[in-house]
Amino acid sequence: MLNDAKVKAAKAKEKAYKLGDSGQLYLYVTPAGGRHWRMNYAYGEPTKPGGRMPQKTLSLGSYPALTLSDARRKRDEAKATLAEGRDPSVERKITAKARAISDGNTFEIVARRWHALRKANWSTIHAADVIESLENDIFPLIGDLPIRLVLAPKLLDVLNKVEERGAIETAHRLRQRVSSVFVYGIAAGLCDTDPASSLGKALKKKPRATKQPSIIDGIEDQEERIAQVRAVLVNCDNERCRALTKFALRFIALTAVRPNEVHGARWDEIEGIDWGKPDAPSPAALWRIGAARMKGDEDRKADKAGDHLVPLAPEAVDLLRVVRRLSGDLPIVFPGERHLHRPMSENTLNALLKRAGYHARHVPHGFRAAFSTVMNERADRQWREAGHKGASPDRAIIDLMLAHVPKDKVEGAYNRAAYMPRRRELACEWAEIIAADLTTPEAHLGQPIRWADTSPKGPRRQI
Repeated sequence: MLNDAKVKAAKAKEKAYKLGDSGQLYLYVTPAGGRHWRMNYAYGEPTKPGGRMPQKTLSLGSYPALTLSDARRKRDEAKATLAEGRDPSVERKITAKARAISDGNTFEIVARRWHALRKANWSTIHAADVIESLENDIFPLIGDLPIRLVLAPKLLDVLNKVEERGAIETAHRLRQRVSSVFVYGIAAGLCDTDPASSLGKALKKKPRATKQPSIIDGIEDQEERIAQVRAVLVNCDNERCRALTKFALRFIALTAVRPNEVHGARWDEIEGIDWGKPDAPSPAALWRIGAARMKGDEDRKADKAGDHLVPLAPEAVDLLRVVRRLSGDLPIVFPGERHLHRPMSENTLNALLKRAGYHARHVPHGFRAAFSTVMNERADRQWREAGHKGASPDRAIIDLMLAHVPKDKVEGAYNRAAYMPRRRELACEWAEIIAADLTTPEAHLGQPIRWADTSPKGPRRQI
């Protein structure tokens, strides 16, 4: 058995070692000189018939904060708990959780306080995105733990689960948000460290962006580029699928936005169209995409003034008028086929392009490259024909239309809604160029959406 003199004399060695007391109690001495009271015990069902119960270890505290007599008292309390058929480790966690909840110091409660303070400086959409991400991936696993007990290994395990489903960027984003919660907790005196601060290096690296294939790749002739873009849209129109799928692809081509921005498009983002007057012109039609839905860092997404403004050409307005007949009673412009309350899958448009013969040749994102290349070359040529030298000033405007984030954030904030008349002109020119060979949107309503249908009722049609 140990005594106070032996415990006090225990010194660090090259390797960790144990000094036994009685009743499975021992002092664990680390190479760094730490002296920790621990107790071994058996609990649970044997892993195989006739086998031994699983062996566990209970940490009681560290010397000298916890004296030998106090350690023995805690050992006796743990043995009393075992005698009642309960696991002392589990009981201690339950007690700690109950105490933390009563004190209001669980990770979830602290995170919600942090969110309530920060959301005043965020856009409504971004604030909702932040709390939803925590509710989906963080709170179910560590939300009820006292914030002081959330350590790096446990947090890494939570983030690894997000990585396992392929959401590597989401895992990095969650790490940043969780780290902000801990920074708030430290300032509020609720915890001492930020275990998330250094976990970025332990996560998988964000995938390097690869060039998205576009049908214009390698084509030098301007007229041939235009012809190929038109052919993509015509060939996809000739495929049999939901009209909404064709309309979503056409809308991406007309607006040159990123595919995920079209997938999440909502009717309340569309401005300047009088839906009650189908034939009324809409010279000020605009699509206002919230900053939280745009590509960029946390600051970009949280910027209340960071909405991306997309002027809508008449061809885009005509398309939306027809789309509204299909999904106008829903919040989402382009809903999925099975779940009308969710956006269509990001794979839906890629599948349409593959069926039309464009596998590995063109993806929805490729319309952005086509827009940039065609319109920049067109602007430069007109600039030179007017007797000027160098690149056209329209290049900067086209960058704005593509929502490219400028290196100078101040300049970006200033220009975000600038040059709208010229942006609208360029949008109309582009729409006229690529939609020249397309049928009207109405022509796709009521058409079969499958090449073969064995239903007794005949081919299924789009209503």
